[in-house]
Amino acid sequence: MSHTLEELAGFVGGRVEGDTTCVIENVASLESAGSRDISFYTGGKHKAALANTQANAVILSDKHVSLITTNLIVVDNPLLAFAQIAKKLNPVKPKSGVHPDASVDPNANIDASAYVGAQSVIAAGVQVKAGVVIEAACVIEHDCIIGENSTLHANVTLCHGTIIGKNAIIYSGAVIGGDGFGMANDKGRWIKIPQLGIVEIGDDVEIGANTTIDRGALDNTVIGKGVKLDNLIQIAHNVKIGDHTAIAGCVGIAGSVVIGNYCTIAGGVGITDQVQIADNVHITATSLVTQSISQSGAYSSGTPLQENAKWQRNYVRFTQLDDMAKRLKRIETEFKNKK
Repeated sequence: MSHTLEELAGFVGGRVEGDTTCVIENVASLESAGSRDISFYTGGKHKAALANTQANAVILSDKHVSLITTNLIVVDNPLLAFAQIAKKLNPVKPKSGVHPDASVDPNANIDASAYVGAQSVIAAGVQVKAGVVIEAACVIEHDCIIGENSTLHANVTLCHGTIIGKNAIIYSGAVIGGDGFGMANDKGRWIKIPQLGIVEIGDDVEIGANTTIDRGALDNTVIGKGVKLDNLIQIAHNVKIGDHTAIAGCVGIAGSVVIGNYCTIAGGVGITDQVQIADNVHITATSLVTQSISQSGAYSSGTPLQENAKWQRNYVRFTQLDDMAKRLKRIETEFKNKK
């Protein structure tokens, strides 16, 4: 699908500098863009790529207009405008109906505008709302609800009672509503604790491939509206994640953690059980969170990568810190006594 630069600028609320009638067919990176493509620039290390780009047009902000003489769409937020234009130039083709190889229980309620792909299994009591797309080989257990215009890619599993809001996107391999890791110890033997809650997913949530969200033990596990979850995230039972929080890949969140609104959690972070995190908290990659965070801001832990021999020396120093602190305290005491 193609549009003129003027049409695209109007769509994103930007202004054109250059040829308003030039035709754009697709989006591309600065490096790979050709004469019918549009790209974007936000600054930093891509300055050389901007200078050499073959793109027919570039989306950027006012402060970068002087860097290039090609056709431009000037906006406040180039990345956002690029995302909006990419979606407009690559519309998703709607589809509906139930594939003949799907298995749908007669007591399920599938809206006529929804789509159910081959070999998907829909159990009794499931409600699939208007515009929902369920791709091949998904399993939707009994009494789940999938909100309007949500998409489940192939091989997604929703365990019983799961509630998905509107406009959700769930990628392949995600398992939502499986039992949490709840066990009681009986003289060395682990006895399973029934997991009686469900998972509630808000509107406009995105859940990455192979991410798992466990059902609550008694209360529900709750993912707020607008939350974005990357691939390979583990969210344990009774976790609550606030609206518009974004979590990167390989994060592990233990049971009953509460995360506030508008937080960002970078890749590889671990969060231990019962921790509470305030709104607008930003945790950097591979940090370990063992205590609650009550104030907004950026937080880090861990040791950055360094040459191995240096790391080994520093590790030895680390093991000596307690003795060094005791000696320092003793020296301070002796110094005070001499005064």
